[in-house]
Amino acid sequence: MGLENLRLKLKALRLGRFLTRNRRSKRRPAAAVCNRTWMAPVNHGYHMVADLSYSRNWEEESEHDSVVVQREQMDGIELWFFGVFDTQIGDKVIKFMQTHFFDKNFKQSQVKGKGREAMKKAHVSVRSKVKEAKEGKEAWKMGSSSALVMDGDRLVIATMGDYRAIVCENGLARQISCDQDPTNQCWHRRLMLGMKPRRSSELVVAAKRINSEMEFVILGSNGIWEVMKNQEAVNLIRHIEDPQEAAECLAKEAFTRMSKTNISCLVIRFD
Repeated sequence: MGLENLRLKLKALRLGRFLTRNRRSKRRPAAAVCNRTWMAPVNHGYHMVADLSYSRNWEEESEHDSVVVQREQMDGIELWFFGVFDTQIGDKVIKFMQTHFFDKNFKQSQVKGKGREAMKKAHVSVRSKVKEAKEGKEAWKMGSSSALVMDGDRLVIATMGDYRAIVCENGLARQISCDQDPTNQCWHRRLMLGMKPRRSSELVVAAKRINSEMEFVILGSNGIWEVMKNQEAVNLIRHIEDPQEAAECLAKEAFTRMSKTNISCLVIRFD
């Protein structure tokens, strides 16, 4: 088990180096970055446990998720993109965002509206292409959870499949997509046109202003949520200030509870 844990850590490290980006657009002068004061500093951490079928000798083949973290600047506005994607989606969403949003020279007045629009289009486009490539087979298995933080005061979240985004507000777990129970605490949601009503193929995109009540966001694969309730996850890590330590704690707890699918989580904390 010791060698297996080392192998997983090395895999996660290599993946992090490949997918984690900290870029500054050549179009923007350095002075625009130096003179900017962000409204809410953004810190993050992530942890993955992959190939569970190998480590526990399960028959079903398992492939690792992709975790993406990218920082950009656009006309003096700081942008953070975070995502946890299954193997079918991989880096397709961030590539779409790069081409259709980050590489564009939008003005400050356009950035927030364009950012939300790009998040919607990215997931719709990627889902359509994956489904087409699979000829409709296994498309229901797709899962993703991503977030775009703009200027430290605006949050756009998109989820698909059984992957979730949970926001902790004053210690309470808020899920952007919820079942039909009207008593559930959830954000206003929008179901994209063309999606089947069943949960497995549902795409939800929501936006919210970041305020003093918002403590952190959890982006997690179904390996987290099949063994843990939303509020349990929030209670488990709320006291942990370091988001990297929090992500590791959450993933390890899911592993301890014998989750049978890939465990990937990303914690975004607002200080």
